[in-house]
Parts: sequence; C-alpha cells; structure tokens
Amino acid sequence: MPLRAPADRSVAVLAYPGMSVFETGIVTEVFGLPRPEFDVDWYQLTVCAERPGPVPVVGGASLHTPYGLDVLAGAATVIVPGVPDVTVDPSPELVATLRRAHRAGARIMSICSGAFALAGAGLLDGRRATTHWRYADLLARRYPRVEVDPGVLYLDDGDLLTSAGSAAGLDLCVHLVRRDHGAAIANAVARRLVIPPHRDGGQAQFIEAPVTVDPDDDRIAGSIAWALAHLAEPVTVDRLARQAHMSPRTYLRHFARATGTSPIRWLVDQRVRASLPLLEGTDAPVEEVAAAVGFDSPVTYRHHFGRAMHTSPSAYRRAFRSGTAAHRPGPADGRPDPADRRTDPAADRPGLAGLRTG
Repeated sequence: MPLRAPADRSVAVLAYPGMSVFETGIVTEVFGLPRPEFDVDWYQLTVCAERPGPVPVVGGASLHTPYGLDVLAGAATVIVPGVPDVTVDPSPELVATLRRAHRAGARIMSICSGAFALAGAGLLDGRRATTHWRYADLLARRYPRVEVDPGVLYLDDGDLLTSAGSAAGLDLCVHLVRRDHGAAIANAVARRLVIPPHRDGGQAQFIEAPVTVDPDDDRIAGSIAWALAHLAEPVTVDRLARQAHMSPRTYLRHFARATGTSPIRWLVDQRVRASLPLLEGTDAPVEEVAAAVGFDSPVTYRHHFGRAMHTSPSAYRRAFRSGTAAHRPGPADGRPDPADRRTDPAADRPGLAGLRTG
C-alpha cells in the first residue's frame, strides 16, 4: 500500500476512558509542542476520542476534546496509545475508523496495548507486531494471524508501527521524527526530552538487571564511551574488554546485562546511526561514509544499513534531499532493495559483516 505523502504532518492520537495521561503525554511531547527552532514543517497534533467530550483518565481527572473519530480517520498519522481492556474487542466504530484511515494511506501506530486495537481491526494480519511483554502471549492467542514479537522495543513496518510499553512508545515517536526529518532533528528532539537519541527497535524490552549498583557497569559505560569516540577505528570485543579491564567472556556477559544486546549488534547499530548525518549533510560518496563510520567496505555498510533502515544509503540521501520522508520501507520482508545489494561472503552473516577485526 502506498504511504500518504509525508508533506501532510497531521497527527491524531486516540484518548480513551481509563487511560494514563502519560500515554498521550508521550505523543504530545514529541508531536504536539511547537518546534520553531527547526526550519521544517512540524506536526499538527489533535487529540481525539470515540465520543467527543470529557474522557476520564487515571487519577480521577478528565481530558476534554471536541474531536471524534472523523478527525482521527483523516489524519496522516494515527496513534493508538492503548486500549481500555485487552480482553475486549475494539468497538465497531473504532475498527471502521482505523480501516478507513489505513485505506486512505495513513500510517497507523500503536503504543503498548494499542496493538490490540490494530489487531482487532485486522490491520496486523500477516504482519509482525509487538506490544508490552506482559500482553504478548494474549495478543498472539487472541489474534493468531499476527506475528507477535515480544522481545523488541518497537517494529516499523512502513505503514504500521507498534511498540512495547510506554517508554518504548517514546522511542518509536522519536524514530518517526527520524523517518520524517532525519537524524539531526531527531537527536535534537531527544536532547530536549533528555533521552538517548536512539534505541534500536530490536533491543530487548527488558534486561537481566535493569537496576544495579554493580561497579562493573561503570566499566561497561566507559568502554561504550570509548567505542563511540573511535567508531572509525577497528573495534573488536577484545579491545572493548581491554578498555573495561575484563576478559572477553566476562565482558560479553556484563555488556548484555547492562544493555540488553551484544557488543557486535550495538556497534553495527551505532555505526549505521553515525552515518545518517553524513548522508544528510555532506556529498561524500557512500564508500567514504562507510569508511568514516568504521565499515570495512561499502558492501557490508549497505547490508547493515538496509537491515536497519529498510532502504539503501543512496535512497535515504535522495529522499532526505528531496524533502520527502527519510525512511522508505523496503520489500515486504523488510530487506533492502535487492538492486542495492552486492556479492559479499559476509553479507548474510548478521552481526559479523562489515566489522573490522584488526
């Protein structure tokens, strides 16, 4: 399905009875606040409800909106931040609205339990989706046509985007800004929110020890800071472990516990993200960009870029320069366009291709 022209920056978020205001607050903070410091056409946010008027929220307060489902259906981006009850089907009116918006080319996004509304409308049939880990099994049982992935923070399938719990919804919102406006503006928004500029959607929803006083975590943090300052150099697990004064095996264990991912996966992601400002703000050839962020060859750079961004580096640059959405979904399986792939024996070994080992 073709995506609606990204020039339409209208965003509508659904308020529902019994919701936490944090859920709409996430969306409001990213898409609703004016951003005059950016020389771009910013979003126009509208809060909608199934029935216009007061909407009771957690804590005994109420949120009042005069906008109903007709406005929700007409937005270019529709966000469902949750549902009142994950065991109850969405109303026929909401189902019809979500289907109408999707047919019109809107991109539909859910946060946390909002995936149940998208699934109830049939939009996620045959598609990958995620939700809060505590609801994942129920979502899979209630909607067996949905390919539920309970282990990721968020999934971007082009016209349909789903996220895990509320904080992951914030990551997905910033990711959407990156799609529309590029890495520099997304990073600036993240700084204003005082959050990391990017958490990979494939990162685990929770880690082994999210709160710890283990002094080894400081050593992991120090090795991460060193790696970020030396992305263009050969970076191996052995070098990272030496920076942390650990054995490689101990380092791998502590890194996974502290970050929820592996050093190799983290490093690939950081290199891809570091390349975005170079594609957006310079005319450097892809080969130079690849080398500048530490990939051994443009072939492996294209491979990892395609897996992360669902497009090629050249297409990303063209889209950004033309003022269209910086993200273009690849083929339905999420791989980059085959025309941008080259023969490379390491290209089909995720996590190894393009990493310098010297």
